[in-house]
Formats: sequence, C-alpha cells, structure tokens
Amino acid sequence: MNNTVITIIGFSVIFLATTLGSALVFFFKKDISDKLNTLFLGFAAGIMIAASVWSLLIPSIEGSESYGKFSFVPAVAGLMAGGLFLVVIDKVVPHFHSGTNQEEGPKTSLEKPVKMFLAMTIHNVPEGLAVGFAFGAAAAAATGEAYISALGLAVGIAIQNFPEGAAGAQPLKRATGSSSKSFLVGMASGAVEPVAAVAGYFLAAALTALQPWLLAFAAGAMIFVVAEDLIPDAKLTENPHLGTWGVMVGFAVMMTLDVALG
Repeated sequence: MNNTVITIIGFSVIFLATTLGSALVFFFKKDISDKLNTLFLGFAAGIMIAASVWSLLIPSIEGSESYGKFSFVPAVAGLMAGGLFLVVIDKVVPHFHSGTNQEEGPKTSLEKPVKMFLAMTIHNVPEGLAVGFAFGAAAAAATGEAYISALGLAVGIAIQNFPEGAAGAQPLKRATGSSSKSFLVGMASGAVEPVAAVAGYFLAAALTALQPWLLAFAAGAMIFVVAEDLIPDAKLTENPHLGTWGVMVGFAVMMTLDVALG
C-alpha cells in the first residue's frame, strides 16, 4: 500500500472512531450504566498508557542514542513538557469535566455544552499530535515498516476513541437534551484530531532532530489526560475490579498492536 494512503488512513481512522462512538447516543435511550462507563474509560486509559510507553517513549529513547548515557533526557524532558502544555491549556481554556462535575479555566458566560465540547477537544489534541508525530517520524525514516508501525498507533488510538466517544456523548445528551446535538458536538470534538495530526506530521518531518523530544511530548500530554481525566471520570473506586481489568485489557491490546505491527 502506498505510504501516502497509509498516512491518510491513519489520520482518518481516529476521527471516524470518535464519530462512531458518539453515534451510540442514538442507540441508548438511557444513560450508559456506571459499570459500562467504567469499563469504557478504563479500557481507553489502558490503551493510552500503552501507546505512550510502547509507541512514543521507547522510540524516543531509541532515537536518542547519540546522547549516550543521557539518552533518557529527551524522553524525560518531553514527557514533562507535554504535561505542562496541558496545564497551561487547562488554565486558559474554559471547560467542564462531566465525570467529576468540575469546571476549569477562566470564568466565562459560555454555556455548559460548549464547555463540555472544549474539554473533549482538549483531550483529543494530544492523541492527534501523537499520531502526527509518529507518521512524521515514519516519513523521515522513509521505510514501509515505519509507516506500518505508525498505523498501528493510529489504530490503537482509534480503538480507544470508540468507547471514549460513546462515554462522552451521554453527558452531552443530558446537557443538550438532544441526541442529534450531542452526536454533532461529539463528532466536532473529534475533528481536531486529524487537524492536530497534520500539524504534528509536518512538524516532526521537518524537524527530524527534535523527533525524540516531540514523541515524548505527545506521551506526556496523553498520560496527563489519563491521570487527570480518564481515571477520575471512570470512577474506579466504585467499580475497582471492572475498571482495573478495563485498563489491563486496553494496555494489552495496544501493546499487542505495537509489537505485532512495529
């Protein structure tokens, strides 16, 4: 398969999965049960953690061999920078976390559905960047194996986007009172992913020396989202075993994809 086609598929599938997950709002007359929500979000968290480690941090360290015994520096610095980036975004963008009923950012007159949309969008940016950085690194390597590995990351992100999209659409439905509106808002929040992926692609492809730093940056942003959003929203304390198994299965799925395709 042509590498350009593989890249287009990788950028498209992450958005498509979020859209399909949001579409489940039409099939659930009532809210998703707490147990299913815990399973969904735990699974999504497991995939994101595994993607951060196997598809981003390990390649970051491997790509820093020229640093010698300090090959960990780009990974550590990028990881912390990714987390700090999300902290800044949290401070400057008003948004609302439905799972924890928490509002962050400056006080504004924006309606609750808009703030929920912004929260979902903030969450999706690191995922798009991660996919874009991976494909940008593949373009620099110019090997079919690198493109397949990047596609594996995109497929893993897409797999977690489906339950994540479904879990996010239900609170939107309560806030808007409309299945159609919640679906459209959920789909719109996913549209930022291919946009971020394109930006990440050109950045990583152009600045090859910074690829280890960029990969770790994406990992840090994703891990921050897992710790701040997915785990609290999953409410693991209420269904600890179910949520924990969701995390473990998600991690195993992403690890399998990375090893099999990488």
